[in-house]
Order: sequence, then structure tokens, then C-alpha cells
Amino acid sequence: MTESITRARHRSARRPTTPLHDLANAATGSMGTVGRRTVVVAASSGLLVTMFGSPAGAATGGAAGSLPSVDTASLTASARAVLATAPVVTAPAEAEWSSDAPAVTAVAPAPVVTRAAAATAARSAARAAAPRVAVANNPVPQSVSGNAVLEIAARYVGTPYLSGGTTPAGFDCSGFVSYVYAQLGVSLPRTSSGIKAAGTVISRADAQPGDLIWSPGHISIYAGGNDQIDSPRPGKTVQFRSIWQSAPVFIRIG
Repeated sequence: MTESITRARHRSARRPTTPLHDLANAATGSMGTVGRRTVVVAASSGLLVTMFGSPAGAATGGAAGSLPSVDTASLTASARAVLATAPVVTAPAEAEWSSDAPAVTAVAPAPVVTRAAAATAARSAARAAAPRVAVANNPVPQSVSGNAVLEIAARYVGTPYLSGGTTPAGFDCSGFVSYVYAQLGVSLPRTSSGIKAAGTVISRADAQPGDLIWSPGHISIYAGGNDQIDSPRPGKTVQFRSIWQSAPVFIRIG
């Protein structure tokens, strides 16, 4: 008994095709026969392609089967319609513009006042406010005229005595003498004994108006003759008066 074996034949696998493949085949193989405005719908992708072809044998300037011409005028018609209805923007050849700016005012900075300048101003104000006339029954000696020390000292007649005072607001004895000499650029120690040590002891016969008179615990300015000017004690004021010391020591500064 003879056996026959018949093997089944299978179709070879083919490359899968899509509607796009059909579209490409139609465009290359049958372009000449595609009618005007043929529409191919690619269903799988939702792509709508409109082919504008020419009948076979149409005058295209080329051989049959060549790509059809594209009507660019119809493709740009919508864009030209939008441009035609768009508003026209124009600008003058010479444009001017302006802006409102707030006015700015420059203010000069305040002057810087040093301590020295402030002290000088305070002394000047004090001198201006100080009494400059002799009190009643306390005449100014003739020796004051033309004597720089006595002329300055006479400005403060009537200034009250103030323990520790060194300004026209109030003087003690050494504060008064030191202040008067300071107006002439001469710096003296703060105490009466210190002022004595800074000067030279002279005889009463050699003493001149403007020299100093020292006694233990007190100092004054010699005004000539038998007079002096000083800030005596609490309750009194700067005044011209007679030399009352029993053993005055005369001092010359400088």
C-alpha cells in the first residue's frame, strides 16, 4: 500500500498596508486618470486629502503621469481675505511724545557744627547778653580807658558770683580772671594759686592797670590807684572796688 503525503501550502507573509499606502500607489500609478478634486479619505487616521489632478492628456508642459499643478491662488485666498479686513495701522512721519515728571527741589545739607565752633558761639552769645554798664555807686575808673584787660573786665560788671562759675552766667574770683584773659588769647590756670604761679611777682610801685592782685584764696584784677575789679563772694556781683587786702601780692602775666 502506497502512502501519499500532501503538504499544505501557506501564503507567504505580506507587509501590512494602510490607506496611506493605497493613496501613494494611486498617486504614482494612476495619477493621470484621477479625476479633478478626487477625495481620498484615510479612515484610520482621520486624514482628509484633496487631490487636484488633471485628466490624462491635459496640457501640463510635461509627460503624462507627472505631478499635477497646485492652484496657490485658491490656497491663499482665505489668508488674503483676512488681511483685507484687518485694520490699517499708520504712524505720522514725525511723532512727538511727552511725560509728566514731578518737580525736584534740591535742599542744601545742614552745616556741620564742630564742638569748637559751638563753644565759640556760646561764648559770643554770653558776652552779648552780659551786662556792660557799671552798677550804681560803682564808677568805672579812668584807668579802664585804653586798657584791653580792664575794658573787657568792665563788660561783666553786675554779673553774679557763682561758686565754680567760669562764664558770664556767673563767675567765681579765679573763673572771672581766667575768662577775661582768655578773651585776649591768654590761657590761665583755673585756681587763684595756679594763676599766681603762672605769673611774676612784682612790687606795688611797679604794678600797672591790668596786672593781678593775689591774696590767700582770692585773686582780682588791678585797676590802678587803689582800685581793683573782681567777683567777690556769694551774694555779690562783679564790681570795681577799693583794695581791701592787708598784704596784697601783685602779679604780672607774661
